[in-house]
Amino acid sequence: MATKTAPKKDEKSAAPKAKKAAAPKAAGGKPNALQQPLKPSGELAAVVGAAALPRGEVVSKVWEYIKKHNLQNPANKREILADEKLKKIFGKDKCSMFEMNKHLAAHLNSA
Repeated sequence: MATKTAPKKDEKSAAPKAKKAAAPKAAGGKPNALQQPLKPSGELAAVVGAAALPRGEVVSKVWEYIKKHNLQNPANKREILADEKLKKIFGKDKCSMFEMNKHLAAHLNSA
């Protein structure tokens, strides 16, 4: 009995396809929600500065501030112990890192 073998693929089609590079945005294209510069409120500007920043940079700068001033609860690193500046943003003495973004959003306006 003769056994049939599968036809061989040529080497070009067997090679993995190269990923396409992301196309640059058109000159008039809008940035997505995370890249759009937002103006911080006066309370938030005391922590991150008054310049308009994308949401991701605002969160990064707030974390830099938290770590610089040692404001994480040592027993539970997910909890932030607010100092005077952060109390104005969070509205309370403690805040979880998960609810922090909700409080930050209330202090960001489109530029």
